[in-house]
Amino acid sequence: MKIALISDIHGNLHALEKVLNAIDAEAPDQIICLGDVAATGPQPSQCVALLRDRNIPCVMGNADDWLLKPEPDDNANTFMRFVEEIDLWCAAQFTPEDIAYLGAAQPTLEVALPSHKPLLCYHGSPQSFNDGIRPTTPEEELTPWLEGSNAQIYAGGHTHQQMFRRYRDAIILNPGSVGMAYELDRQTGEARNVGWAEYAMIDAAKSGQLEIDLRRLLVDVDAIVQNALISGMPRAGEWANHWPK
Repeated sequence: MKIALISDIHGNLHALEKVLNAIDAEAPDQIICLGDVAATGPQPSQCVALLRDRNIPCVMGNADDWLLKPEPDDNANTFMRFVEEIDLWCAAQFTPEDIAYLGAAQPTLEVALPSHKPLLCYHGSPQSFNDGIRPTTPEEELTPWLEGSNAQIYAGGHTHQQMFRRYRDAIILNPGSVGMAYELDRQTGEARNVGWAEYAMIDAAKSGQLEIDLRRLLVDVDAIVQNALISGMPRAGEWANHWPK
C-alpha cells in the first residue's frame, strides 16, 4: 500500500500542482493532506477546490481553522498583522463548497496499513493542531501528545520542516511544506522561503517491509511571485519579498 502525504500548502497552487503531478506518476493508493491548505497565500480557494475535486482527505490545520472563524488579535505584532490581513482576504475568497470541505476536516485520521500498526495523521499533534513536534522535542513532552494511540507511523505537519524521527517502536514523520517550505537563517534566526516543495511517500508492503521517503521538488519562484502579484491579495509585494530572488 502506497500513501502520499502533503501538508502546509498555504494557497500556493503552483507548488501544489507540481507536487500532485509528481505523486500521480507513482500512482499511490491514497493521498492525504495534513492541513493548512489555504492560509497566507495567493490562491486559497483554488487550492481547496483542487483537493476537493480529487477527493483528497484533509485533517484540520490551525491556519484553516482560523480562516473558518477569523479572530484578529488586537495585540498582534507587526508580522502577525501582515499575516492576518492576508488571511482575512483568503477567508473572503472561499465558496460555500470550500467552507464545507474545510469544515468537514477532522483533528486526526487513522489509516490501516498491511502487516503494520496504523498510520495516524494530524496537523500539530494528535492532541492539538497548535503543537509543534520537532527533532529536538523531548520525549517526556511527546508522550502526553501521543498517548492513547497505537500507531506505527505518526504523521503531522505544522512546523514546515521535514522530519523522520524514532519514537519507541514507532516513527514520527513530517513531510514538510508543499507551498511554504522555509529554512532558518543561522545568524538572524529568521525564516526565509526556499525554492522547493516538500512531501513524503510511504510504502507499506504485505510482507512487512516499510519504506518512507522524504521528497523535494524545485518550483518556479517567478511563477509563484507572479501568481501573487495578479491575485488581488493584499500586501502581495511584501509577501513576494519573502521568496528568493
